[in-house]
Amino acid sequence: MSELYSEKLIEHFRNPKNAGEIKDADVRVTVGNPVCGDVMTFTMKVRREKDKEIIEDIKFKTFGCAAAIASSDILAELAKGKTIEEAKTLSYKDIVRELGGLPPVKVHCTQMAVDGLKKLIEEYERKKKRNHC
Repeated sequence: MSELYSEKLIEHFRNPKNAGEIKDADVRVTVGNPVCGDVMTFTMKVRREKDKEIIEDIKFKTFGCAAAIASSDILAELAKGKTIEEAKTLSYKDIVRELGGLPPVKVHCTQMAVDGLKKLIEEYERKKKRNHC
């Protein structure tokens, strides 16, 4: 495996820091790719500070390959502490860079993780809008 993946990716696969779920999460979403069989479930907690909404925590449960699990973990690390608006700018390239590269055939795992974040944010904003009406 080490000839395909960076040491950082292997570390995040073997010892993910953000695996699990947030029991009192503001939102929960699942994304998946039927072609490769990977499924990622994310939970997110948002903290409101004055006029900002900050991602306090993101946890994941991923059924998939090493790249999918590591991508989920890195996504959570990159998004934590960012405002919702800042998190919207994260891309799969940010994850690939943080992981130290990926074989081209595994880059879709990083896009799936970003899709999960986008879906979390969309659901959070939809829920917030419903609660304010």
